[in-house]
Formats: sequence, structure tokens, C-alpha cells
Amino acid sequence: MAEKMSPSPGGGITPLQQMLASGTGAILTSLFVTPLDVVKIRLQAQRTPFSKVPLFPASGKCFLYCNGLMDHLYVCQNGNGCSAWYKAPGHFTGTLDAFVKITRYEGIRSLWSGLPPTLVMAVPATVIYFTTYDQLRDYLHTRMGSWSHYIPLLAGALARLGAVTVISPLELIRTKMQSQQLSYRELRLCIQSAVAQDGWLSLWRGWGPTVLRDVPFSALYWFNYELVRTWLCRQPWLDGATFMVSFTSGAVSGTVAAVLTLPFDVVKTQRQIELGDSEVHPVTASKPSSTWLLMQRIRAESGTRGLFAGFLPRVIKVAPACAIMISTYEFGKSFFQKLNQEQELRGL
Repeated sequence: MAEKMSPSPGGGITPLQQMLASGTGAILTSLFVTPLDVVKIRLQAQRTPFSKVPLFPASGKCFLYCNGLMDHLYVCQNGNGCSAWYKAPGHFTGTLDAFVKITRYEGIRSLWSGLPPTLVMAVPATVIYFTTYDQLRDYLHTRMGSWSHYIPLLAGALARLGAVTVISPLELIRTKMQSQQLSYRELRLCIQSAVAQDGWLSLWRGWGPTVLRDVPFSALYWFNYELVRTWLCRQPWLDGATFMVSFTSGAVSGTVAAVLTLPFDVVKTQRQIELGDSEVHPVTASKPSSTWLLMQRIRAESGTRGLFAGFLPRVIKVAPACAIMISTYEFGKSFFQKLNQEQELRGL
């Protein structure tokens, strides 16, 4: 793992190779981080069973699944339509106890019960995001000379904006299917009806709060990542851009970005629950408030600390997810770069 990597592994490889590297990173990240979120939701479900949920009284419930790569909204009705891991019995006293009991009584595979939706949506979204970032960064390097320090900031923001815009309608469609148990034909009619009534922009509901959190996160993440990575590579006791340098840089930059964007994450979670509410109870659902009004309401009800709720769980999940994703991605790019160089030498 201490193999030396190129200081700038973005060059010398094709977009397809970048996609393969980012796809591999996304799969490995999902495999490592999914058990953490499965345990979190099992603990959350244990604390608030269906009969005691005020948001969806005796008829449904929302759980937010977030594995560090992407958020998924699980909408359950009377316990039906939910994954088996939600309905499985058991009482847990804490995170470690949940890990042990789930593994012992349900089998180790239960810890990866939330993996399918991640592989279906989060992996393609991550491939789009990382490949777009690299392509934008390389393009901007040829256009911005003296402003090169701000290239990761701009490329990270634009890449995330593009990925969120592409994936947002798919997430809304998946939520509708999950909440209303629709067939593909019924789903098509439902989408056609929504578009006819509210226009094409209705497919991007929830896009605003997602952008407000993910775009600043991405800009800060890439800016700090390139900064920390460059600084570490210059240290005399380190052997250049190794796997561990990328891993450490990813963890540090992910932590900083997660903390600074936490208020937007709290708002986005509230808005996603509102989206689930509107899918389960379309008649009684309240009209979503603006992000700014929602932040004011949270601050009035819980104080400034309310905007930073879930600080520790978010950092614990985001830091390793960012570290695993970026280090695997950089390692994959370095592998393809060396492969291309060897093929060029053979061709001479």
C-alpha cells in the first residue's frame, strides 16, 4: 500500500479509465460504510417503532440511509415494503452490541442489507462526479494560469452540481416507487401526470437543499484535499504521493467539509423527510418551506446547536468514506497510468 503514486494522476489516462477507477472506489466505499448505516437505522427503528411515530401515525415512516456517498430515503408503510433488515427483531444497547447481535443471529450478510440501492444509484453518481471533476480540473488548468489554486474549488463545485442535477429525478422516481408500490406502467403514468400538472421542474423536487449542502461540501473537500495532499508530499519523511497520503488527505478534507456544511445537512434531512411525508400522505402533506425559513425554525426551536445536530455520526461516517473513496480512486488512476506507459514503451 505504500506504493508511490504520481503527484498528479489525473493526466495520462482516458475518461473510461477514470470511470473504472471511480467505480471501483465507490464499490469499496459502499462495502466498508454500508454496515455502519444499517446498524444506525436498526437502532433508529428500535427507538421509534411504527406505532409511536408522530410523523406518520400508524401508516408509514421514513428512514434516511446515507452511506457517505449518497442519501437514500426509505419510505415504509405499516412496515410493508421495507427491507428485511428493518423488520428483523432484536434489541440493541448500542452500536457495538448491534454489530455483534446482528452478525450472530442474522448472519454477517445482514450488515450489507442496504447495499443494493447504493450500487444501483450511488455508484453511477460517484462515477459521474469524480470523472467530471478530473476532466474539469484538467481543462481549467489549461485556461487559468495565475488562478490555479482555486481550480479544485471551482471544479469540485461544478462537478457536484452536475452529478446532483442528473441523479435528482432518479432519486425522486425511486422514492415514488418505494412509497406507493407502483409498477413501471403506473410509475410512467404518475410521472406524466406530475409533469403535466407542475411541469418538468417537478422532477427536481429537493434539488435546492441537496445543492446547498453538496456543492459547498464538494468545493471545500477538493480544495482542502489538494492543499493537504500537496503539503504532505513536500514533507521529507514521506515518500511522495503514496496511498496513505491520499487516504489521510481524504479523511482530513472530508472532516473539515462535513463540519462546515453540517447546517445544510440538517436542513436537507428535514426536507427529505418532508418529501417522504408528501409521498405517503399527498393530501395532508405540508408545503415545503424554504431552506432559509427551515434553518430559522430549527434555530428558534433548538438554538444554534440544533443546526449542528448529528455532528459526530456525520464525521464518523464521512471521514472514512472520503478517505477510502479518494485513496482507491487515486490508486486506480496511478495503476492505469503505469499500464498506459508500459503499453507505450512496448509500442516503440
